[in-house]
Amino acid sequence: MQPKKEKIHFIAIGGSVMHNLAVALQQAGHEVSGSDDEIFDPSRSTLIKHGLLPEKEGWRPEKLDHSFDSVILGMHAKAENPELLKAQELGLKIFSFPEYIYNQSKNKQRIVIAGSHGKTTITAIIVHVLSFLKHKFDYVIGAKVNGVESTVKLSDAPIIIIEGDEYLSSPLDPTPKFVRYQHHVGLISGISWDHANVFPTEEEYVKQFDVFADQTPKGGILIYCEQDSMALIIGKKERTDVLAIPYKSHSHVSDGGRIFLTEGRQRYPIKIFGSHNYQNISGAKEILKKIGVTDEQFFQAISTFEGAAGRLQKVKEVDGFSLYKDFAHAPSKVRATVKALKEIHPTRDLVACLELHSLSSLSKNFIPQYKDTLKSAQVQIVYVNADKVNAKKLEPLADDEIRKGFAAPSMHIFRDAKTLEKFLLDHLWKNKNLLMMSSGNFGGLQISQLAEKISA
Repeated sequence: MQPKKEKIHFIAIGGSVMHNLAVALQQAGHEVSGSDDEIFDPSRSTLIKHGLLPEKEGWRPEKLDHSFDSVILGMHAKAENPELLKAQELGLKIFSFPEYIYNQSKNKQRIVIAGSHGKTTITAIIVHVLSFLKHKFDYVIGAKVNGVESTVKLSDAPIIIIEGDEYLSSPLDPTPKFVRYQHHVGLISGISWDHANVFPTEEEYVKQFDVFADQTPKGGILIYCEQDSMALIIGKKERTDVLAIPYKSHSHVSDGGRIFLTEGRQRYPIKIFGSHNYQNISGAKEILKKIGVTDEQFFQAISTFEGAAGRLQKVKEVDGFSLYKDFAHAPSKVRATVKALKEIHPTRDLVACLELHSLSSLSKNFIPQYKDTLKSAQVQIVYVNADKVNAKKLEPLADDEIRKGFAAPSMHIFRDAKTLEKFLLDHLWKNKNLLMMSSGNFGGLQISQLAEKISA
């Protein structure tokens, strides 16, 4: 980090990375302020805790003047945002958050984890293992990790681990975030079309990962999952003086409901499960090898990893019933999560509930990508928040369009959170599991409270 203390303003401070970056910079001694037109938990609680919650929601361009050293612009803002226009008028330095992260890590070894799915868990495993071993490193990750205070850390550490998102950097910069970090070591976990609102075709979406891979410098390393067809094609492409390393699911066994990684005759217990996570473990292990972590150290640390917050997280377990929640929203994530939970409890019926929340998931053209993603569940439910659809200025999806897209004619569809909650509470839960999947919040439905009511 720069020794000079700066005055920094965040436009759209409520974003998942934005608010944690704001906290990290404040803790480093910088003077930080911010604004947003809507801020929800967990961002809101974190900003309150650190005294960074704006006095009121909305944009206040009058607060900006020449005393600010820089402005960090979040993707939630628009190009016509009044604070952005004021910052441009004043000639202030304006960064997207990936540009700012890069600017603060030019002299570090930059390791970037990319992929349509799995990148958060892989990054979380790496962060957990390095923290367990008390290594000195910086990081940017999209979810909380137990034992790690924040999701962003910037210091004088020689290395930084970054979860690299393929979405656009800012309203002024259509470059995918992961390109802005200019990695030395890159990983691609898997590629499945997402963000149809900015990448209208699958070809255009996949192209971004090819650009990311091609950006690997001479002497750099590109690690890729060979069990993913698109990652394999991109990873195997010839690149001069780039070390390409494939990985696949780590060998494992199940014994009495417990999962063990195997290495020769040795068995190591782990707390996460699912085919996608055995891939994630291998990907993280390959990265950690390249920064000096031995197999022995890895297996010791991974046994204590409980998963990234909100990723296939167990909320409640009682006799014959468990409730899990997951951040899954893209089709590949939904399919992997449903499959994983059914595999770990094969004798229990699975009730899978998905909120269509992202712009892609609510698009008529994209909804067919969800075909059979809930197929492993005995009861399939989709929730759509009508207010969010209106706020995004989208044409509502009809029930028939949703059922056709999922290829699930008997699917239950709800557009009111209270009606959904009543349906779930009236359900008989003996020998069943409930899986709640969303990048939103089910219209304010409190999942922990729901779990208590069901198990009461």
